[in-house]
Amino acid sequence: MHDTDLALTDTELRTLLDEVLALRARVADGAMQRLQPLQRCYEAGGYTASARNLAQYLELRRTDLRPLQERLAAAGLSSLGRGEAHVEATLAAIAALLARALGAAATMPDSGGPAFGAGQRLLTQHTDELFGPARQPRQARIMVTLPSEAALDYDLVQGLLQAGMDVARINCAHDDAHAWEAMIGHVRRAERDSGLRCRVLMDLAGHKLRTGPTAVAPAVLHIRPQRDVFGLVVTPAQILLEPAEQCAPDGAGVMQDTYLHLRIPLELHERLRPGDRLRFSDGRGKRRDLDVIARTPAEHWLVHSARSAYLSADTVFELRRHNSHRRWKRLGRYALCPFAGQPQALRLYWGDRLLLRHDDQPGRATQRDALGNILAPASIGCTLPAVIDQLQVGDPVWFDDGKLGCEVEALLPEGALLKVTHAAPAGINLRSDKGINFPNTRLDLPPLAAKDLQDLDFVCRHADMVGFSFVETLADMEFMMRELAQRGWADLPIIAKIETARAVSNLGELILGTIGRHTLGIMIARGDLAVELGGVRLAEIQEEILWLCEAAHVPVIWATQVLETLTQKGMRSRPELTDAAMGVRAECVMLNKGPYVLDAVRLLDDIMRRMEAHQHKKMSRLRALGLAGKT
Repeated sequence: MHDTDLALTDTELRTLLDEVLALRARVADGAMQRLQPLQRCYEAGGYTASARNLAQYLELRRTDLRPLQERLAAAGLSSLGRGEAHVEATLAAIAALLARALGAAATMPDSGGPAFGAGQRLLTQHTDELFGPARQPRQARIMVTLPSEAALDYDLVQGLLQAGMDVARINCAHDDAHAWEAMIGHVRRAERDSGLRCRVLMDLAGHKLRTGPTAVAPAVLHIRPQRDVFGLVVTPAQILLEPAEQCAPDGAGVMQDTYLHLRIPLELHERLRPGDRLRFSDGRGKRRDLDVIARTPAEHWLVHSARSAYLSADTVFELRRHNSHRRWKRLGRYALCPFAGQPQALRLYWGDRLLLRHDDQPGRATQRDALGNILAPASIGCTLPAVIDQLQVGDPVWFDDGKLGCEVEALLPEGALLKVTHAAPAGINLRSDKGINFPNTRLDLPPLAAKDLQDLDFVCRHADMVGFSFVETLADMEFMMRELAQRGWADLPIIAKIETARAVSNLGELILGTIGRHTLGIMIARGDLAVELGGVRLAEIQEEILWLCEAAHVPVIWATQVLETLTQKGMRSRPELTDAAMGVRAECVMLNKGPYVLDAVRLLDDIMRRMEAHQHKKMSRLRALGLAGKT
């Protein structure tokens, strides 16, 4: 080989070869040091090829490889960046090519890592074992979180399966065992009817760290038509009247989609006709009318209001109907079914104080005197008050998926006093049952809550895999494995949901200590991770998780807010389309439930089929570009 044949001289090539050989030796030695403390996790010290490869990858990425990578690229050997699935084979191939360029031979001992192609075959095998066979030509699977309606609506489940759903996810934080059993029954029936396969993942809820209840507002409902910029009514307020044989205090005032649902006495419901009018005096004493439009297929009456009004629990309707002379005739008076007030929201601004209480008193807004001076800060409870005792001054606390950020300012006998450090300029409404994150606080909680242990009995009997929420350490994984073994289901695959900063820092050990003895999948719970790590750092960390799992040949689920705008509102968002296309690098992409989830499944299936022809993991496949034209 002559100098003129290469961009690098023989001396430079020899230096590169020496560096690659030294790197390979360091990687091999360091990998064994990582594995030795985990010998108990493998039979007689026989580490699997996947475990060896992950340990080698962790050691490879322990230092900055950019200078070496750039010099290898100059020699046409820039393959370090795509060697996740086969680290040793990658280093050996680079060394062999460098040695051949120098007219020498590079002999290296085999340390048990997978050869080229073997790593990808292992990942494919593990993916098939976890999620079932792929729908050709699409390889990545689609997971869908089933809504409550799936327990009652077989056609919905069948439609999801036919549209492309490969895995049905049931969130144990919602519904109950009867509903779960009905959902799974519909999945199995749809499998038989369609000839398609679908695995079932049941996600344990984990410890419920959420805000407590807030004080109830007065029982008043505000009816508001939509108006244009000039204040003219564009769309009247739309209300659905439901019949009630017996009026109960909790029966009215439920907002669903664009409709306000009210319950009225059954007698009034049966007397209504299209064109009728319900006249009443609202809470301000102003005369208002509800115009009866039509009866819906669900046997509700649709009524419109062209003017703003305030309904109270003692509102009385006067039923009116046109007589033969086109004059309104009074047909009777009927009281609206009483209803309870809605829980109040706490409006908080930057710099405000919020007391996170130990007790279960209802949350209250900031109390001020007539001059606006603060008498008492806003306060709210926590579903797990014991965690408040583990906080320290300066610890960050986040609410409602990161919409409200706070910092612990003081620890008081009644709770932790927080200062708002992150909020929209117009303020944030904090309500009950919103998630709370403590990114820098090590919470002393058992791996599974009491409800999780109870739900696990059902999961073992009915599901194909179990989702492990808020797993953080290898000890947590071992706890779950013991619980499964005690129930006689030691082989039930575990999906470890990575959703905390501590889980990210322990991920290497968590995977290494598990893959030698249990079938494992990893879910990147990007919503919680974004709160824990910050949105900017999440973009980096989700990539690193993908790389680590590829090195371990462990399937990954790309989760949280995929095509969320389409699923919830029926509209496509360009950033979300790009995000979904990036998700094809994982083995499975998860969609959340929503009114338009069927549309989202169909679109995601189309995106995946297109992108998989272009991209596999980090490697571009170089399919012919449409932009390049035809020859």
